[in-house]
Parts: sequence; structure tokens; C-alpha cells
Amino acid sequence: MVPLLLVLVLFGAGFALKALWWIAVIVLVVWLLGFVLRSADTGGRKGRWYRW
Repeated sequence: MVPLLLVLVLFGAGFALKALWWIAVIVLVVWLLGFVLRSADTGGRKGRWYRW
């Protein structure tokens, strides 16, 4: 019983870590695209692409 629970926990943790890696890669790509494609404000300077 204990080995089965250990296998299930490790499988769940591995799946969660893989999913978190993919989310981190997607967020990094979106951040880089926003950094590169940000628009210039009225003064001609490049403004922030996020709102906060």
C-alpha cells in the first residue's frame, strides 16, 4: 500500500512540476514579446506595456 501511495505522489508531483515549467515558459515568452513590442508614448520614449 505504501509503495502505491509513493508512486502516486511522485507521479502527481512530476506532472505538476512539468506543468509549472510550461506555464513559466509561456509567461516568459509573453513578457519578452511585451518588452520588445511596447509602444512609444507621446514624448517619443518607450512606455511600459503593463498597467501597474
